[in-house]
Formats: sequence, structure tokens, C-alpha cells
Amino acid sequence: MAATQEWRRELETERTMKNGFMAQDPESPFVVGRVPFHELRYFPPDPKFRVRATLQRRPTPEEAYLRTNRDNQAVMRYIGDLTFAIGGEPLHLRLYHAGEGVGTSVFVPFRDLTSGRESYGAGRYVMLELNEADEYEVDFNRAFNPYCAYTDDFECAFPPSENDLPIAIPAGEKAWAADRDPEGPSRAVVGRARRSSPPSPAKPTTLRTGRPARRSTGGRTPRKSR
Repeated sequence: MAATQEWRRELETERTMKNGFMAQDPESPFVVGRVPFHELRYFPPDPKFRVRATLQRRPTPEEAYLRTNRDNQAVMRYIGDLTFAIGGEPLHLRLYHAGEGVGTSVFVPFRDLTSGRESYGAGRYVMLELNEADEYEVDFNRAFNPYCAYTDDFECAFPPSENDLPIAIPAGEKAWAADRDPEGPSRAVVGRARRSSPPSPAKPTTLRTGRPARRSTGGRTPRKSR
């Protein structure tokens, strides 16, 4: 009970700090994109969505290409699959490394049955740090939106179809605003595709999860020192 209360306090503190970062920091997508800020929206904390997961690594990491909101392809390394269960249902998600510059940080992009409704339609991220034991706590209460959920100034990698969960995950960050909540990957991309004849092929691009610069995946959360 005490541990759960402490977890809730830490989670609320992180959310308060993130609001401060998003409202004022020069690297915030709202500041970069000159988007009026209002507080981020979250599902209530729920310990049910803190799960233990095991990483089943690939024998050798594979190069993977994830579609982006600009109809490009983000070059990633597919490390392996996280296996876990929620409510007794076995689930799995692919885990990716974004390449040089992010150290041991890896990310899990995913969609679920709240996507396009209560949460951002194009998907959310969970960040982890690789360890040798390949055992992790995956806390979906810390799931967050990529920066393209707030402004088109940033490029984001979307989850592959393999990371579409067949259940609802009402935990973590909600959609920020209705007009920034496409049911598909990108209304702009869909509109452009309809106007194109024939559509131009996707161009590979290397993205950095967690680097808040233009053309990044916008996957970073603020450091606690901010």
C-alpha cells in the first residue's frame, strides 16, 4: 500500500514537471511550434497497467522502418519483443532502438483500443532502459504522446501493425485536443495522398527518439532537474 502511494506521488510529480517543461522550455514543442499551451490530459493512475515484461531478443537486431507523419520512414533497430499479460491476457510489443545518440534508451510505440478516441490516434510511446537481465517494468501510466500530437513542426515514428494491442489501455497521456487526434496516422498525409497521382514513394529518414529538435520523433520527457 505504501509503495503504491509513493508511486502515485512520483507519477503526479512527473506530470506536474512535464506541464512546466511543455509550457516554458525552449525545447518544448509548444514553444518551438508557437502553439498555445494548456495542461496535458491524463487517464487516472491505475496500478493494473504496471506490468512485468520479459524481452525476447532477436539473435541480431534488425533494421526496421517505421512510417512517419510526413509519409517518410524512420530507420530504427528492432531489438526484440516484450511479452507480458494484462488481466490474464498474454500480449507482446516490439521494442526499438533509435540509433546513435540515445545510449541504452529504447522505446515501445503502441496503439490500443483507446487510440483515436480518448488517446492520440496515431499511437503513444513508452520508454525503457535496456538491461542485461531483459526483465522490465512497463508502466503504461507513463505512456506519452510524440511531439507531432501537438504540432506539425515535428516528425514522429508511428507504431507498426504488430504493436496494435487488442485491448484498451486507459492509462498514461490522453489526446491533447480533438483537432490533434487523427483516427489514422496523419490527416495531412491522407489529404496529400488523395491529391497525388500517383503518390510519391516514401523516403527513408533517420529519426532520434527523445531529441526535441525539428524533424525528431519528439519522444523525450523532461528531465527531473527541470
